[in-house]
Amino acid sequence: MVAPNPLASSPSPRILVLGIGNILWADEGFGVRAVETFHKAYRVPDNVTVLDGGTQGLYLVQFVNEHDRLIVFDAIDYGLEPGTIKIVEDDEVPKFTGAKKMSLHQTGFQEVLSAADLMGHCPDRLVLIGCQPLGLEDWGGPLTTPVKAVIPRAIETAVGILRDWGVVVTARPEGAGVSPLLENDIDFERYERRAESAALRY
Repeated sequence: MVAPNPLASSPSPRILVLGIGNILWADEGFGVRAVETFHKAYRVPDNVTVLDGGTQGLYLVQFVNEHDRLIVFDAIDYGLEPGTIKIVEDDEVPKFTGAKKMSLHQTGFQEVLSAADLMGHCPDRLVLIGCQPLGLEDWGGPLTTPVKAVIPRAIETAVGILRDWGVVVTARPEGAGVSPLLENDIDFERYERRAESAALRY
């Protein structure tokens, strides 16, 4: 009699790819814009959820609880050069989501992780893909040049992590239609174009 292979019968881990931040405060929107770009560029299997978390704070607990692994895009003040990408993993993630707090959503996300842990299902793997912002005080402004420039690198970092976890990530064909993560004219291209035009007028 052949013993069953536990690896063959084990379900695929549920993975959440999450972007958090506030697109109305320039580089604070890095996480949302990164996850939006990821969604447009790549197709993932059913066990992977791609989510714009915006500034939802504790409302994200239910999503975190439902997943075994978590990748987060966010603007983080590491005290580095603007546009620097820094990867933080597992137990180190909570301390960085609160280091040099820049906005309410960071405190909220620390609370999300704590609440998920108290409820008995904090993801067993956490990866923070953080970007050092340049501008945070420009209400309604677009991403600054150094931050916007590193979004492709952040996306490729996430793709690499997912593939290391055994996830099949497939590039979407160029020009392929895809349902937007953000609607009501706040998607990257429409909002950023409008914000840049307004900045030029003033």
